[in-house]
Amino acid sequence: MEAAGDSSSSAGGGGRVFGVFLSMKIAIISDTHDNLTNFKKALFWAEKEKIKTVLHCGDIGSVDFLKKAAEDFSGKIHLVLGNMDEYYKIPQEYSGGKNKKVVLHGEIGEIKEGGKKIAFCHFPDWAKKLALSKKYDLVFYGHTHKPWEEKVGDCRLINPGNLAGIFYKSTFAIYDTQSDNLELKILEKL
Repeated sequence: MEAAGDSSSSAGGGGRVFGVFLSMKIAIISDTHDNLTNFKKALFWAEKEKIKTVLHCGDIGSVDFLKKAAEDFSGKIHLVLGNMDEYYKIPQEYSGGKNKKVVLHGEIGEIKEGGKKIAFCHFPDWAKKLALSKKYDLVFYGHTHKPWEEKVGDCRLINPGNLAGIFYKSTFAIYDTQSDNLELKILEKL
């Protein structure tokens, strides 16, 4: 994973033309811990870059925080629950895709974007098991707050760091499904 601050990109929305996948960028964030300023800054940057899919690897914050953070983002936020989220009781309106902007996947999320099979969760040990299952191209996780990447067989296992800025700088990741490029974004450099 290469670290980068401000970078320009082509359209992040992606798509498909005659069976060929076009570039699609996905933002991966984790451990916002109710830091609304940082979450909104990351979502604003993603919106500006035309990124329409955000994965959140848990420890979100309160329900009010989630609603306020998502109100200015036109894409979809997929999220899983972390160990801190049990206290907030994220409502059922976010489960099963009932809410159009925010989708709660429970403890483990799974999506397919740009021809890549992706899983995401909060805990590193669960992420490792998902990577070892050989079902995914990428597995994202949170909890440790430390950006990290390793290969487990053919699967990339990645922690985007944390947006709250607890223990480490505030970071998130951007993944391009076409180029297979992964960038670490340092929030203070955007």
